[in-house]
Amino acid sequence: MIKVDDQKEFVDVVAGKTLTRPLIKISVKPDGRIEGRGARWDIEGTWSWKDGYFCRDLFWGGDALGYNCQAVEATADGRIKFTSDRGKGDSAMFRLR
Repeated sequence: MIKVDDQKEFVDVVAGKTLTRPLIKISVKPDGRIEGRGARWDIEGTWSWKDGYFCRDLFWGGDALGYNCQAVEATADGRIKFTSDRGKGDSAMFRLR
């Protein structure tokens, strides 16, 4: 895993790709939007890059998941990992397709 340290690097990794996990498909747009679907519900929100972290404000099926800044790591084989609470919380791994 390689830590993603800046916004340009992050955008280069996710641009034009869909982040997938079982029952979840999300697009993280370069303009700061997040769109997708998780299970049967829409996912939407916004993101920005602050102090080396991906910071997002997310809604899933209309419910606020809240604002959280996350550490990002990527692999050469097309996976990306987000770890909440600036790298100290829970993690989620996605495939980039």
